[in-house]
Amino acid sequence: MYLKSMKNCELSIGSYPKFEYDARGGGGEAILISKGGIGKYSIVFDPNNFEIPSLNWRTTKFIGIPMLPGLEITISTQELKGYLDIITGDLSLVFTAHFNFSILSILKAPKLVVRTCLHNRDVKGSRKDINSFPLSDVFQTTVVGLAVIDQTGNKLLDKFLGLPNEALAVLHCQLTDLPSEIE
Repeated sequence: MYLKSMKNCELSIGSYPKFEYDARGGGGEAILISKGGIGKYSIVFDPNNFEIPSLNWRTTKFIGIPMLPGLEITISTQELKGYLDIITGDLSLVFTAHFNFSILSILKAPKLVVRTCLHNRDVKGSRKDINSFPLSDVFQTTVVGLAVIDQTGNKLLDKFLGLPNEALAVLHCQLTDLPSEIE
């Protein structure tokens, strides 16, 4: 199975406005392990081979304006695994990643560690409620995750982001190359 990320995604932290994020070009191949019953699988992605496009002036807008050139947030996947039930349309993925902010590749902030469960069920947070979308007949879905981002130890960054603070991800994706018995 292959998971492909799509456009019109969103990322936000705390009370800041959301980032509009075009995640096209991201994704990776998963190993599916049958869990008994038709269409029920455990999913495991190799984090070294899972691509997530950087947030930069080409992919990201903040309050409708592209990020400034030279600002970039790279995302390094540490863990991505979960389950898929084709019959019910449920998708749930444990996601751990490092978000690395830099300015002109010279000034680098301490990494933000994000740990969340991305799933295609509605999410209620302390500041936001987000509706998700189950797996469609063309195997597209929206996964949503809320995470509490811990302090980094950098007083300036921690204060700027109000850490610890809640972060939200809304990601549109498509699943391809599914086993033939369920396509």
